Amino acid sequence: MASLGWQVIRALFGAGERLAPGIAGRAAFELFARTPNPRAQTEGERKAVSRAADFMRTARHHRLTVGQDCVAVHEFRPDAGAGDAGRVLVVHGWRSRTEYMKTIVEGFRAAGFRVFAIDLQGHGQSAGRQLTVMKAVDALATAAQWFGPFDAVVGHSFGGAVAVAAVAGTVKTTAPLAAGRLVLIAAPNSLLDIVDGFARQIGLGSRSREAMVARIEHLAERRLQDFSGARQLARLRVPTFVVHAPDDRKVPADDARAYGEAGGHVTLHWAPGLGHRRILSDADVVSRIVSFARMPAQLARAS
Repeated sequence: MASLGWQVIRALFGAGERLAPGIAGRAAFELFARTPNPRAQTEGERKAVSRAADFMRTARHHRLTVGQDCVAVHEFRPDAGAGDAGRVLVVHGWRSRTEYMKTIVEGFRAAGFRVFAIDLQGHGQSAGRQLTVMKAVDALATAAQWFGPFDAVVGHSFGGAVAVAAVAGTVKTTAPLAAGRLVLIAAPNSLLDIVDGFARQIGLGSRSREAMVARIEHLAERRLQDFSGARQLARLRVPTFVVHAPDDRKVPADDARAYGEAGGHVTLHWAPGLGHRRILSDADVVSRIVSFARMPAQLARAS
């Protein structure tokens, strides 16, 4: 049964559909883009951040101005004696932060990579309370101006969808992000599906939904269909490694299959039993990701 809060929200949007669908659609967009309250962490989230405190102290912390927001980028140098394998940009998902990417960052450091892990707007140590694909792509582009080019870009969940859009140059106001490799972990394929799922969750009527979509497309200067990850990836031809758990309850396995069918430059690896978050700390998954990033380009395309 839905909580009282969600029942109230659904009732309000139901009334908005009848009385003022345009206003309801714009309000739905604001709710959709609203980032989680940083003070409302769950006990599990607090523990995860606490466990990563020593890890975060090893980083050099940067603050970048992105639009009206201040975005944190955490730079992790390669382990002593590991050499210089290149540069990697790591992007977390929604309601996540750099601390949750700890095992992946450590895997790249041990292999000699310099890692730049970004906290997207409204997450981790970054300011703001609104996040959209467009804002996130802008943040990645700003990080690339300061710290790129990147030999690989690694994105989890929402961060994976953002990484594809950034490298594909789908946001018209932002230049494409140069990347030698892409790694997508539990990444959603369709922004339109995400919007429709959210609309159903809050009980948004058809006219209000149309107004919400129109607001997003106005800001993006693109149709929502253009943010199909598989369609963008098919055009890119950048060697890409897709990792997904068949049991992921947040992002359907069909999304990974769609990515896997984008072309011969895409390698799909299934990680059964790891769900949506545990996949980030699995030693075998991390080893495969790092190995893919180090693979010569011609072999990565053929793998």
